Amino acid sequence: MLDAAQAGDHTLLVAATGAGKTLAGFLPTMVDLIERPRDGLHTLYVSPLKALAVDVQRNLMAPIEEMALPIRVETRSGDTPSDRKARQRIRPPQILLTTPESLSLLLSYPDSGLLFEHLQTVVVDEIHAFAKEKRGDLLSLALARLQHLAPNVRRVGLTATIADPDAYRSWLAPDADIDAVRLVAGDPGAEPDLSILVPDGRVPWSGHSGRYAAQQVMELIEAHKTTLVFCNTRSLAELIFQDLWKANDQALPIGIHHGSLSLEARRKVEAAMGDGRLRALVATASLDLGIDWGNVDLVIQMGAPKGSSRLLQRIGRANHRLDEPSQGVVVPGNRFEYLEARAALDAIDDRELDPDIFRPGALDVLAQHILGIACAGPFDEAELLAEVHSAAPYAGLTEAVWRQVLEFISTGGYSLRAYDKFKRLVEESPGRWRITRPQVAAQHRLNAGVIVDQPMMEIRFGNGRMLGRVEEGFASTLVIGDHIFFAGLSLEVMRFKDDEVTVRASHENARLVTYGGQRMSMSTHLAERVRGYLASDRDWHRFPDDVREWLEVQQRRSILPQPGELLVETFPHDKRHFMCVYSFEGWNAHQSLGMLLTKRMETAGFKPLGFVANDYALAVYSLEPVTDPKPLFSPDILEQEFVEWVEQSHLLKRAFREVAVIGGLVERHHPGKRKSGKQVTFSTDLIYDVLRKYEPEHLLLTAAWSDARARMTELGRLARLVDRAAATMVHVEASRVTPLAVPLMVVIGRESLPPGTADEALLIEAEALAEEAMRID
Repeated sequence: MLDAAQAGDHTLLVAATGAGKTLAGFLPTMVDLIERPRDGLHTLYVSPLKALAVDVQRNLMAPIEEMALPIRVETRSGDTPSDRKARQRIRPPQILLTTPESLSLLLSYPDSGLLFEHLQTVVVDEIHAFAKEKRGDLLSLALARLQHLAPNVRRVGLTATIADPDAYRSWLAPDADIDAVRLVAGDPGAEPDLSILVPDGRVPWSGHSGRYAAQQVMELIEAHKTTLVFCNTRSLAELIFQDLWKANDQALPIGIHHGSLSLEARRKVEAAMGDGRLRALVATASLDLGIDWGNVDLVIQMGAPKGSSRLLQRIGRANHRLDEPSQGVVVPGNRFEYLEARAALDAIDDRELDPDIFRPGALDVLAQHILGIACAGPFDEAELLAEVHSAAPYAGLTEAVWRQVLEFISTGGYSLRAYDKFKRLVEESPGRWRITRPQVAAQHRLNAGVIVDQPMMEIRFGNGRMLGRVEEGFASTLVIGDHIFFAGLSLEVMRFKDDEVTVRASHENARLVTYGGQRMSMSTHLAERVRGYLASDRDWHRFPDDVREWLEVQQRRSILPQPGELLVETFPHDKRHFMCVYSFEGWNAHQSLGMLLTKRMETAGFKPLGFVANDYALAVYSLEPVTDPKPLFSPDILEQEFVEWVEQSHLLKRAFREVAVIGGLVERHHPGKRKSGKQVTFSTDLIYDVLRKYEPEHLLLTAAWSDARARMTELGRLARLVDRAAATMVHVEASRVTPLAVPLMVVIGRESLPPGTADEALLIEAEALAEEAMRID
């Protein structure tokens, strides 16, 4: 890293967790400041997490204080007091640690040119965590602006082990010039010590959390100094924490950490971990990234890992040292998850990591950035376009789309041009733009950022009585007339208004409010490995007896699909007819397909009652049997029907709400007050309806569609599934439930059970179903 700095090269450092990336990233800065001491901002460090900046400051201050160096290191994020923020702009430290959002805000001030003109280095930490997302787009544009303000600034990226370093070199480089970025690869270090926990040699039929193993997990905690217990969702973290607490006979100190907790609570837990006062910490993705606690000696992953890179990064938290193996344990939630966990461990053994998929930069983020630059002072259109083109995600931006973005910021678009509030930019002379009034800058700084909090939606009866709340992410998949199980009742959706869903009691079978919001889907290459295990029995000797028996009976009673095949099973059960589709394309794609299939089946007269999905398969149940599933999967389902469903559901409105907030069309904050989620949703819904009617090609509707396709429905995986369905489908008509179908069948209707009895009833139901499925006539 010192060699690269002395040569003036941009650099990407790829090294295993615990290899000393952060100090290697800062070492050239410290050397330069020792040899040529000076005031003013020398190095900017950008991290995806506020907590990471605080942690780095703590670790960086130790060598600086030990060497008694006159170097000031400060953090700046949304949590920094306003007086310190003001002082940092006038008298900046030599090293400033910040987040992409705070950097963008700094660039929106008229004095940003003075602040950054002598900047030497920008260090982007954990680059793999956000380069491919909207925060990465925002940072890429900010790097382009910094290069304009300080032409000699050197870019340094730090990342854990990744599959495609060249893609990240290109992302980091000015003008996406891959050869401008030197690659420095760290020693891979000791091989991790990974295992799968299977209590009593049994893996349950259903569930997705590993809760059944709480007692064994607690025993592992008791046998280690400090354990990190990772969960895939916040609600699961809360659940696992409660389970562990009940099993904690020795009353060991254990804590919980996730993004929804208050700042004070998170800081308290981080400090307790840093001081070695906790024996275990239950956490979510908020701790995926480089927080360095050297005393952690075990990492446990509850439920499926979803990807080999993610698992490797999480396991790397154990020992956080290069010369000792990290110890990690995966607790699968069910039999499919056992196969996924095995796939992840095998992938890590083969050094196969999750592929990195980069996409073009988002237009709502570009609109926010352009306005931020205008807040700092008037800009020349051609110069700014050239600067934007130098950011890799926007290298392919066309002149026509650029003009459309400028038009949107200056008028709000054709349909909204009559309203002054949407006029934020004005062309003061040909090709030269400025903000229309000073308040635009104040509003921009209050509302900038690309993380849009998910609002909740209330479930109410017509008389106003509230039953509870579901995430808007779940509500966005509902349409009027749908039935849901909630609060122990079957409910019919009557209408949507602001942030409320009005329902009435029903006796119909219903969908589950099981998963809200976006879920991580199993990566495509883990899915390929799981398909491989099903297709060949050469690895089965490594599986627990009950998993092996499950696959053997499936093979005798039905078939196990070959890697290229799509298995569809149909069978009667409990006076209903079931169609199970084993496509392994992930939960989001299966949810979307479930919606589309039930609509098609309704039109075809099959009288569908509902569906359930997981990462591996989808089960649709109906009153009439499906004898030939092929026509239901014809590729035209992704044309008219997909578009109609997305437009009718809450899905597109939700995507539009996000892009309208990021693009600055709708403001969350006003001086001294904040709009409620309800007010923001009301504002965006109103504008959405106007644009749908009068300007369907509006920039933000295009951006919303792009988001809905990529993130919310995983259209790419869905399209792959539908495209190959006709050619590769193998239809098996079974006389009763099959072994492969049991994990799906068990979850049908579970929300209708009263709280507390669900787990016990699930076990009883799973055993009865399994007995029927595993019987060989």
